[in-house]
Amino acid sequence: MNPLRRYETIMEVLLAQKEVTVSELSERLAVTGKTIREDLAKLEEKGLLVRIHGGAMLAQSDQLGILSAKAPNVKHTDKKSEIADLALRYIQPRDIIALDSGSTTLEIARRLDNQPLTVVTNDLFIISELVHKDEIRLVVPGGYRLRNMLTGPEAVDYVKGLNIQKAFLSATGVHLQHGFTIYTSDLVEYKRALIGSSATVYGVVDHYKFGQCALRTFASLSEMAMILTDSGLSDATAQSFRDAGIDIVTH
Repeated sequence: MNPLRRYETIMEVLLAQKEVTVSELSERLAVTGKTIREDLAKLEEKGLLVRIHGGAMLAQSDQLGILSAKAPNVKHTDKKSEIADLALRYIQPRDIIALDSGSTTLEIARRLDNQPLTVVTNDLFIISELVHKDEIRLVVPGGYRLRNMLTGPEAVDYVKGLNIQKAFLSATGVHLQHGFTIYTSDLVEYKRALIGSSATVYGVVDHYKFGQCALRTFASLSEMAMILTDSGLSDATAQSFRDAGIDIVTH
């Protein structure tokens, strides 16, 4: 198994059980404890986990854009509310929009009025939020369940056949060199399908994700029409992205 796939497997285990031991990973991946410890060190450098005695624990599950399979318990709700309010400015009645999976896009869904609108989403919490708003046409791609998401080739193929006006995408990290990143490859093709099927793509990310880089890049910065974030983003960081030609909206 190559190192990148090992990293993904480690993150998948952590997302499922929050903590893991070196010996458990060593047995599962059929590599030495030394190799696992080196892998954990690299993942800790990226801010994805925290090493503890004999193993590692997940850093911040909400930061990864992944919610619990149970009812979501989301941190930084005030910041996510700011971003959701920004996103609503760009949504008009009768639009066809896509809401990517994540805690910030869930907040957008919560704030949507019950109005004529088509919403494409693979997030089970967003589906639950919108199913009672009868004016909203809810479009759910097929696929298999992965935590709080639906994904897989069926979902990707379905999205590729759609004409979406505006897509709102989440990420684990936003980096000047590496673009929009997530922790494993599970959702890369689905996110790429959303980008390819959408006339306009908005990144919706909390300020603390700027400068962060996860394992897999799913989009370049230039593929986003703009990035919507909260007021916690420093002026210096915002300017560095604007200098690179990226439209940053904070208010």
